[in-house]
Amino acid sequence: MSGESPGDVAATLTLADWRRTIGSLYAEVRRLAVTDPAAAVDHWRTVREGLYRDHPQSPVPTDRRAAFRAHHFAHDPTLRFELTVEPLDRPVEASPGSGLAGIGPLDFGAGGAATAIDLPVSGAGSAVMAFRRFGAVTIPFGEGPRRLELYWMEGYAGGLFLPFRDATNGAETYGAGRYLLDAAKSADLGGDRDAGTLILDFNFAYQPSCAFDPKWACPLAPPSNRLDAPIRAGERLG
Repeated sequence: MSGESPGDVAATLTLADWRRTIGSLYAEVRRLAVTDPAAAVDHWRTVREGLYRDHPQSPVPTDRRAAFRAHHFAHDPTLRFELTVEPLDRPVEASPGSGLAGIGPLDFGAGGAATAIDLPVSGAGSAVMAFRRFGAVTIPFGEGPRRLELYWMEGYAGGLFLPFRDATNGAETYGAGRYLLDAAKSADLGGDRDAGTLILDFNFAYQPSCAFDPKWACPLAPPSNRLDAPIRAGERLG
């Protein structure tokens, strides 16, 4: 195209290759997890570490890639769930230890309808990114049920998005939280369309690109997706 340099072409093609590779990785994860979730986690860790170390589109700064090693909590099979996506107006029971009490009233929208929300973006001043809140899941953690909202990224193509914060942030994990689903970048663990469910496996929780280099701008989890309990699964700091 007019105005593009050879470097622009190379960068665009390597980005396309990165997305293609990540898409294939999550397809393999979904296939493996049907019979062996632990093998799916191991495969995800191995492939991602190699990409972060060797791929030109790695979010890790170039001078740190050769020595890059990923760090993860031990695999916890109890943190894999297939959950029904609930309307936003479904009542929330703030049982003792649930992590819901004390965070203030939650506005789930009139009649359970999806509502627009702008999520703040890291490293970009007052910038925000547009999403729709369309549902929620109640997760039966051992410490008691917690509720997380689900988002759909606005704009071309869109995609499911589930960011969260928990009590490990700032010490064991990136301070601004982690992502579990980001379908715009192919991070999708599957679900049952007819049953209205999504698979959430916190062993696949990962730190956004801005955890590795502040040049990246990443949407952040809102207050409704901040958990008081530590989620010691998935990617962690070294």
